[in-house]
Amino acid sequence: MSLESVLAPLQAALPGLEDLYIDLHRHPELSFAETRTAAELARRLEADGYEVHTGIGRTGVLGVLRNGPGPKVMLRADIDALPVEEKTGLPYASTARGVDADGRDVPVMHACGHDMHATWLSGAASLLAAGREHWSGTLMVVFQPGEEAGDGAAGMVRDGVFAPAGKPDVVLGQHVVPGPAGWVLTRPGVIMAATDALRITLHGRGGHGSRPETTVDPAVLAASVVLKLQTIVSREISATESAVVTVGSLHVGTAHNIIADHAVLEVNIRSFDQAVREKVVAAVERIVQGEAATAGAPKPPEIERIGAFPVTENDDAATEGLTAAFRDHFGEGRVMPAPLVTGSEDFSEFGRAAGVPSVFWLVGGLDEGKVIAAMTAGRFEQDIPSNHSPLFAPIPHPTLSAGVETLVVAALHRLTHPGVG
Repeated sequence: MSLESVLAPLQAALPGLEDLYIDLHRHPELSFAETRTAAELARRLEADGYEVHTGIGRTGVLGVLRNGPGPKVMLRADIDALPVEEKTGLPYASTARGVDADGRDVPVMHACGHDMHATWLSGAASLLAAGREHWSGTLMVVFQPGEEAGDGAAGMVRDGVFAPAGKPDVVLGQHVVPGPAGWVLTRPGVIMAATDALRITLHGRGGHGSRPETTVDPAVLAASVVLKLQTIVSREISATESAVVTVGSLHVGTAHNIIADHAVLEVNIRSFDQAVREKVVAAVERIVQGEAATAGAPKPPEIERIGAFPVTENDDAATEGLTAAFRDHFGEGRVMPAPLVTGSEDFSEFGRAAGVPSVFWLVGGLDEGKVIAAMTAGRFEQDIPSNHSPLFAPIPHPTLSAGVETLVVAALHRLTHPGVG
């Protein structure tokens, strides 16, 4: 069969893919600074015979392989890292540093697994190019920058990622998660949450710590806002719906005896439904405005949107068909229903912009024995590092082979087989 033929060289390719994964892990780059990563991935696409376009959305890469008549299938991987100091103790642990969006020198780590994503897609692209006699159509391979910043996918769309080959007929992508390595998890409909990130500046009137009566203390105002925001989910959102409101950052003052003139909060909102999303954001704005007025703030607060991710929603029919293809290849025991994930992704921007179905699934990447033992003991949250943890590091095997196989299975499921039409 065509699938087995395309996958046949994978075993021999795994040592080289492991080298690529380790190299990317050792040399992580922050959002929109992925120049080294993008150059290496583009070089590999060129070597495999792809028409390569670079610099899309600043540091994104598109590879196009035209292989006769048939559908256009887009495969996407994100490539950026996080400002996290690695604590895995691995021999290939990152010691890299970078400059973040605010100009600060920070440690950098692939704490979300995008190094694994990039390696998966590079490996799949190579196998599909070598096995092009077994399929027909056009393959679009996208290495996307800036996922963690929230504007990577939208930026590539604005910069014309679809121009070289036209809009795809389907968009496919995947993410490594802290599940047993080699497990594949799929879910029709909504699979990942929307995110809204707000920066709120509360204005007070500063003064001496010994004379609070002459001031409007933004520290007290900020504390009141933080506590009141926690009532949104508990008192304004139905128990049958879901949302999360987190104040992840609060900065006020410079010394113990000075009452500052402003406080800055950063708020993160997660939701799975657009109506709930709008309700929560409106409630945050209402509470902030109301608390400022109650405190006698000298001017209204400033509320700035600093990030947003859409809900990641899979096409039902496309997901069901792909899940069946995964079960045929991996077996029933390795393909599981995915839970709703409160993390967020910008992957769905591509399908939304193209007006076509998209499917996003999850692939486990940690030691199966350790994960099952932690689940059995009820200690999964305590014992298993999650994405964005300084301890998160997928094991290379069988994670590498599983992720390459899922992409090849998914691509061939949608591409035309010669003689079939």
